[in-house]
Amino acid sequence: MNTRLTSPHALVVALATAGVIGAVGAGAYTSARAVNAPTNAASVAPAAMVTLPDFSTITSRDGPAVVNISVTGTAKASDAEAAEMQGIDPDDPMFQFFRRFQGQMGPRAQQRDVPVRAQGSGFIVSPDGLIMTNAHVVKDAKEVTVKLTDRREYRAKVLGADAKTDIAVLKIDAKDLPTLALGNTKNLKVGEWVLAIGSPFGFESTVTAGVVSAKGRSLPDDSYVPFIQTDVAVNPGNSGGPLLNTRGEVVGINSQIYSRSGGYQGVSFAIPIDVAVQVKDQIVATGKATHARLGVAVQEVNQAFADSFKLDKPEGALVSNIEKGGPGDKAGIKAGDVIRKVDDQPIVSSGDLPAVIGQMTPGKKVTIELWRQGERQELSAKLGDASEKPTQVAKNESAAGQGKLGLALRPLQPQEKREAAIENGLLIEDVAGPSALAGVQAGDVLLAINGTPAKSLEQVREVVAKADKSVALLIQRGEDKIFVPVRIG
Repeated sequence: MNTRLTSPHALVVALATAGVIGAVGAGAYTSARAVNAPTNAASVAPAAMVTLPDFSTITSRDGPAVVNISVTGTAKASDAEAAEMQGIDPDDPMFQFFRRFQGQMGPRAQQRDVPVRAQGSGFIVSPDGLIMTNAHVVKDAKEVTVKLTDRREYRAKVLGADAKTDIAVLKIDAKDLPTLALGNTKNLKVGEWVLAIGSPFGFESTVTAGVVSAKGRSLPDDSYVPFIQTDVAVNPGNSGGPLLNTRGEVVGINSQIYSRSGGYQGVSFAIPIDVAVQVKDQIVATGKATHARLGVAVQEVNQAFADSFKLDKPEGALVSNIEKGGPGDKAGIKAGDVIRKVDDQPIVSSGDLPAVIGQMTPGKKVTIELWRQGERQELSAKLGDASEKPTQVAKNESAAGQGKLGLALRPLQPQEKREAAIENGLLIEDVAGPSALAGVQAGDVLLAINGTPAKSLEQVREVVAKADKSVALLIQRGEDKIFVPVRIG
């Protein structure tokens, strides 16, 4: 069964009693003394009591600021898709869920409009009716209805939606509404208790709780967002709802789940409230959000790459390709550079780079610390606008092998160089041993090895002879350029 990322429609609220909150930063545990404890020194000390947080206070206080969102609209679909979609009751909360996450059905023929109904969650952030939710909740919406916990309903206006961060802002014509306090993710700790309130499967004002499992998660299709991972039960209908800490502050917006079944399986993801507020403020001010870009394709630095580039640890974003004439190219960034910091913000994994850059303003000048040929260097770059051309993140899922290189190489002919639009490189005619295990394929073009351009067979042999445990091959496959780590010892 295929594992997939799924966008659930949900709301999240974290709750705890004042006593629990005061006991520990996360509000998870408190200790109590035993009554009439024996005074004999030889006696065994009483065991401490462990008290779980009581979320009822936060639920009753902050629950009214969480809303249910209903959406009606139309979407293009083939006749086969339309028939399948219309086989599900449009009022069924699973209708939009299945519509969004069906597998690809090949080329679309005879496209036509079909009705779409969806449900999600949101939360009020201003007394005059400003509401935050997920962009995918209101996608293709022609009419958006917001329902409060007191059963009042309002027609909502979509002020703006940002697909890159999955944030949307709505406005309803109301006054003196309850609101949620916004926290921050900087102080959020892994293991801290959090709470969600939302409408899973259409069940309004549902409360679920759990802990923060991890921070700064990068997901394949959401490179602009360093997600918060939790084990809070989140399902279709929860999307757009708040994730709250034990002080009742919003620390995230529930957005996706990792599931093999389509439902909750213990891994949920929320958009950090810091990211969401930045997008919200831009939408309120201008109706849209902007994101910066560096114009480089990057991939993960594993141990094999760290060994190849003489890094002290496998951290950073390995640059595999540069957009010609882009901000990175103008700044002097080269393929094979490992970006370690941007304006003193550490880049630990490759996903950190687009997340950090994407939250900056186009035109901003940044200082980039990188590792090039065994030395630390600093460059200055002026960031571009992501709306012009999005940053690409190269994905490398190859595994490194062991032993000798195992490549049969030959120089490129002049015509082959023209067709591939490259000046130097060696054609890989056959692959065996560790290179085959690493994912190198016959027909790939070897452009560089450990940052040294592959101009001749002798040059490759010299680099391999000097290498220790592994080498990093920069190859071109079609129009893509990626680094592949190959173990040689």
